[in-house]
Formats: sequence, structure tokens, C-alpha cells
Amino acid sequence: MTVDSVPTQPAETHPPDLATVPMEEFQERLETSPDGLTQDEATQRLSRYGPNEIAEHSTNPLLKLLSYFWGPIPWMIEVAVILSGAVGHWADFAIILVLLVANALVGYSEERQAGNAIDALKAKLAITARVRRDGAWVTPPARDLVPGDVIRLRLGDIVPADARLLGGDEIEVDQSALTGESLPATCAPGDAVYSGSIVRRGEIGAVVYATGAHTYFGKTADLVQDAHTVSHFQKAVLKIGNYLILLAVALVTVIMVVSLARGDELLTTLQFALVLTVAAIPVAMPTVLSVTMAVGARQLAKKQAIVSRLVAIEELAGVDVLCADKTGTLTQNALTLGDPFTAPGITADEVVLAGALASRADNDDPIDLAVLGGLSDPDALHTFTVTGFTPFDPVHKRTEASVTGPGDASFTVTKGAPQVILALAANKDAVGAAVDAAVNDFAARGFRSLGVARTDEAGTWQLVGVLPLFDPPREDATATIAAAADMGVHVKMVTGDALAIAKETAGKVGLGTDILDAEGLGDVTKDENAEVGRSIEAADGFAQVFPEHKYHIVDVLQQRGHIVGMTGDGVNDAPALKKADCGIAVSGATDAARAAAAIVLLTPGLSVIIEAIEESRRIFQRMNSYAIYRIAETLRVLLFMTVAILAFDFYPVTAIMIVMLAILNDGAILSIAYDKVQYRKTPEVWNMRLVLGISTVLGVAGVVSAFGLFYLGERVFNLDRDHVQTLMYLKLSVAGHLTIFLTRTRGPFWSIRPARILWVAVVGTQVIATLIAVYGLFMTPLGWGWAGFVWGYAILWALLNDRLKLVAYRILDPGGSGRAAVPAPSVEDVPAPSVEDGARC
Repeated sequence: MTVDSVPTQPAETHPPDLATVPMEEFQERLETSPDGLTQDEATQRLSRYGPNEIAEHSTNPLLKLLSYFWGPIPWMIEVAVILSGAVGHWADFAIILVLLVANALVGYSEERQAGNAIDALKAKLAITARVRRDGAWVTPPARDLVPGDVIRLRLGDIVPADARLLGGDEIEVDQSALTGESLPATCAPGDAVYSGSIVRRGEIGAVVYATGAHTYFGKTADLVQDAHTVSHFQKAVLKIGNYLILLAVALVTVIMVVSLARGDELLTTLQFALVLTVAAIPVAMPTVLSVTMAVGARQLAKKQAIVSRLVAIEELAGVDVLCADKTGTLTQNALTLGDPFTAPGITADEVVLAGALASRADNDDPIDLAVLGGLSDPDALHTFTVTGFTPFDPVHKRTEASVTGPGDASFTVTKGAPQVILALAANKDAVGAAVDAAVNDFAARGFRSLGVARTDEAGTWQLVGVLPLFDPPREDATATIAAAADMGVHVKMVTGDALAIAKETAGKVGLGTDILDAEGLGDVTKDENAEVGRSIEAADGFAQVFPEHKYHIVDVLQQRGHIVGMTGDGVNDAPALKKADCGIAVSGATDAARAAAAIVLLTPGLSVIIEAIEESRRIFQRMNSYAIYRIAETLRVLLFMTVAILAFDFYPVTAIMIVMLAILNDGAILSIAYDKVQYRKTPEVWNMRLVLGISTVLGVAGVVSAFGLFYLGERVFNLDRDHVQTLMYLKLSVAGHLTIFLTRTRGPFWSIRPARILWVAVVGTQVIATLIAVYGLFMTPLGWGWAGFVWGYAILWALLNDRLKLVAYRILDPGGSGRAAVPAPSVEDVPAPSVEDGARC
């Protein structure tokens, strides 16, 4: 069920007693039957009842825009506007007002664009439903369900609407999201199941009776508030913002105290102080963050990785352990059937036929399809009638079917994990040793085993054979694992297969063969001792894993200081996916797994995950570059202004100049979200000592260069102070933007060519700044000669600052400078702003 929009017309409702009336009356009142509706009927009912979705409580766009004028930073700008008008500085009044409106419009536009982009990506994850229309099963979006539709529910599905169960076996439904009950509820035919609950066991048909806002979930949705989590990455960026605000407030307070002590006019001093504070505070930081994240999400979407929670991209940058499913991630998930082991007196065709009768083609299960594909004569199935079917579940690890054959002979067949099937069989003593030998032989050759049994005339289970299934490794698995190791990410294989199969597969893909048997982990709810913790940390993978083992493995690794990524596809993988720092639902995952994961893959394989980690590290580098730039510029402007006012009793730039600096800076810095960067070959963590150290070096060097130009202008060239102010304005603008090119690389500034959009943004804003200074818009005209001198001076100091930056990196991070980094492509092309022998892994 999606949460998108409000129906365009009032939807009709059904009486609440439909959940309890007898099934015959229930079907009569809904004018439906187990055969479902026709497409024409469904279309008519959709117009009557509205889409199966809950109205989203969206903010009025006008109110959203006005919210950008409310808050501490907007208040400060608004006070500056009022003070400018009060003292009659109308030019300042106009420019500051433009800054206020521009910030609101840019913030609103970028947030809206980012939100639209993420909504479009999430639309690809919309839940579908298996619905019977015109006598055939189809899979329309769940939003198109209507009362009277007949749907099919199976293991891992999120129930898409309120429905009553039709005939069949009992199922187990997890309703914890609705009722808070921790244990699944057992539901029998005729019982009601509610939208948003999850099928934990079984498979059954159901008739929809309530959709959208009229479901049990929909009626309580208004009581639920979304939980907005803040990632480690965002917390670090917010800390930087708070540091800059405190620094700005402290230095501006000093300026105000000294200016008032000297007898300067109160309103003028207050206006200047407010404008300086606004210019120093990182107003653009939230916008830069959201744009950078949105750009990254769009890049990943092109690679078939959909980000369901934007902060997941940030967390990926620090992942150093990736627990990866074997099937479909390290292997092709393209099972083929080998020559089976047969019990005495049983032929290979009989084993395959019994396995095929315990399979269902319409489930699209790779194991079922492989068994059915192994039939020498597919028409042989037509002489049998399956009267009952119990689907696979991770607890019982087998499927079962009740069958009526020729002559009305009835029997039962089952297939599943060999040890489970052997435990059922009455002939286990006679064939047990041979079965174990066959399973071990299959495992040594990389085959997984599937036990098959059927009941005899007395209704006793007899094991008839073992089917070998081979899932070859993906062609790119070895290279991808090697690439992950080169990036500092340790891939650990997690599979429900037997230990021998796990070791065989791990060896083929280059993982190493130190595989732990998960059965030896013991009580998964306890805290492991140090020795077991070290063994889990050192292991190359885990075999015979149940879903609860996955959660335990993640928990132990996190306790030992690792940032863990976890892949999964089944309903029982959901807890581990939520527990992991970054949960990843692989291709073909159940609705429940996709809902729990932060990233959903649309194509199989591990390479997409590695590409996602690379992209997250690029994003980290862009934000790291922005943080260093923003701190350095704040230090440069604030320290220069503070020292100039305290030491020389002179305002080196006017309030309106500061406003124009802020506008041009914020306009250009957004382009850093599209810049080319190098991603590090080690997991990323915030090194605040390094960030603040490099920022301080560049900031202090900028203050020295600013006073050098101030000295040349006033003492050497004897310019009047009006011209000196214009000179300093142009210098601060040009030097500030050149700093962007210094902070974006750890090496020399020319080591990575900037993205075209960054060049265009910087050159464009500096052309504007130069024209303003040359022709004197709101300031004394400087002329082209002096403008050229400022440019030359700023470029020379930028070259010197780049050398200072390299020395600072060698001193502050001597081990880091030698780490390999990989050039990342530009993002200029981005539009601007189941296995049955174990847990299904």
C-alpha cells in the first residue's frame, strides 16, 4: 500500500461488520466470488472507492515557502532589513531583502526538487499484488486494489488491504506494526487480515473488503508520526554548523563591544554585526547536503539501486564489513538439476516426479522451477491432481503436497532440507548412511541437496532420493570481492547451505574458506565471549544460517566496532536488515525485506553494492571539501574583519559588500554536489582534527593575504578608503572561490580536473563580482587595472596556499597522504538539482 495522494473524489465505504459476517453473506454484499472480478468491474469500483492509498498530510506549498522566512537565521536577516530601513540605508535594505528572498526561494526549490526526485525513485518500489482479474492472475500496483478483488497472499508479503481469507490451510500473520503483539497470529479461512501486516508462514487466497483510508491501518494512520532519524554523517555536519555559528557570534560580539565603546552609531553597528553574522553562518549547508544526497540517489538509481532512506548513502561510506547472501548475490541464482541419488528400487525419474509434485510453477521459486525443469516428461504431471499444498517456510524447511493419482490413489510428497526429510522417513536407518554420503559428495562438488520423500500405502514417509542442485558463481563475483577488499571492505558470505557447499563456493569466489557453522553460535540472544566474537570477526562466512543468526552476527560485529552492511531477501531477514548500519534488500526480495532495508537492489549481484559504496564515499568527499571550505572562509572573513576593526578602527568592507559575498558564495557552492572527486580506498569517518586543522591553515593564510593587500592599497598605493573597501571586496570574493579548488583535493589542486559545472559556477559568479567592483555597483568603482591586480594577487596567494595545504596534510595526517584514491567520474550528466536446504539467503 502506498502513501501518495488524496483520491480525487469522495470514496464509498463498506459497513465495518464485513470483517465478521458469514462468508456467503460477505461475498454477496461485495458482489464477488472466489473467481474474482472482471477488469471492467475493477475499473468501475476504483472510481467509486478511490485508490488503495492513504492521503498524505502534505504542507501547503505557500506555507512551506513562508517557513523559510521563520527561524533564527531568517530572523537575523529580517532584523538587518528593518535596521537598514530605520537608518535610511536603502541600498543595503534592498540587497539584504534580496538575500532573504533568494535564500527562501533557493531552499524551497532545491528541497522540492530533491523531494520529487526521491518520490520518483521510491515509486519504483511500489508494492504490487497478485490479483485474479478476468479469471487470470495479474500483478497490478497495490493502489489499484478494490473491494471484491481476490488476492493471493504468501510468505513475505505485506498484506495490501483489509481482506477475509478464503479456503486453505492456516497462515501466520505478523500484526506487530498494528497491534504491538510480538508473536504472529494464526489466521484460518474466514478470518480477517489487515493492511500492513506481514505473512510469516503459509499461502492462501483472500477477498479484499476495505482499501485505503477505510482499512484498519488507514483509520489509525493519523495517529502515527514519522520518525526522522539523523545519521552520523548529518550529525557531524551539524556540529560543524554549530561551531561556525558560535565562532561568528563570539567574534561579532567583540566587534560590537569595541565599536560601541568607541562611540559608533548603535543602529549602524548593529546592522553591520547582523549582516556579518548572516554571512558567516553556513546558510547554504542544509541545501548543499540535500542536493548532494539527491544527486547521489539519482546516480545509484541509474545503477539499479534504489535508496529508500536518503541517509543510507552516508552510512555506506563507513561500511567496513559487508555480510552478503550467497544465492543471487555471489552466485547466479540459476539453479540446474543434476543426476539424483535414488533409494533402492526407485528410479531417477520417480524422484524428480515426486519433487515436481511438491513444487509450484506459479510461485516463481528458483528451486521449484529447477525441479520442474528437470522432468524428462512434463506431461507426466497431468495425470496427478494436487489437492493441498503447504509452501516452504524457514522453520520447517520443506514443502508438502497432497496428491491424487491415477485410480484415485492418494499420497503425500515432500521436498526440503535433506536432514529434515531424512528425519521424517521410516526408512532412515536403511538409507541414512547412503544419503549422508551422497549429500557430502554433492557438497564437495558445489551442489546443494534437496531431499524428496513420499508416503506409501500405509501413509508412512519413505525417502525416495536426493536431488542435487547447482548454482554457479557469478562471473563477476571474484573480481567484485577483490575490489571490495581493495576498498577496505571485508565481504562475509552468509548462507543457509551446508558447511561443505559454503566452503566450496567461498573458495571459488576468492573469499577464503574460514567458514563458521552458525549452529555452533549457540544462544543467539546472549552476549558472545571474546573468543567467539573474534572468530565471528575473522570468519570469511557463515553456513547453515537461520534468520536469527543474521541478527546476532550483525550485533556482534557492531559491538566490536564495525560498521556493518547486511543483504537479505526474506521476511525473516527484516530484523537483521534493520539492525545493520545499512540494510540492503537484494533483487527479488520480499515486500517485508524491502520495507526494512535502506537500499533496494533491482538487479542481482554484489557489484551494485560496491558501486553504491564508491558513490557514498564520493559524496563524503564532496561534503568534506565543503566543510573545510566553509570553515576556512568563515575564519578568513571574521578574523580579517575583527582585527581590522579592532586594530585600525576601519570597516574594510561594507554591510552590502558582505551580503553580495554571501549571495555569490551560496550560488556557486551548490555546484560542489556535482564535482569530480576521489573516493578513498578506506572506509570514511569524520576526522574533525584534520578538517579543523586544514581549515585553520587556509583561513589564517587568507587573513595574512588580506592584510597584505590592505597594506599595499592603503600604504603603498595610497588609495582612499572607499577604493580600499572595493579592493578588499573583490579580493575576498575571488580568493574565497579559489579556495574551493584547494579544499576539493588532498594533493595539488590540479591533481583532479574539476567538473564543468563547478568551473561554470565559479567563473560565472566571479565575472559578476568583478563587474560589480569595476563599475561600482553599490560601491566605489575600481577600474579594470586594479581588478586585474587583485586577480593576480589572489592567484599567487592561492598557489602558495596550495603548498601550505600539502604541508598541513603531511603534518596532520602523515599516514593518510599515501592512501590510494581512485578518480571518480563526473556527475555532470545528472540533471541538476530461497534455498530449501537452509534459511532463504
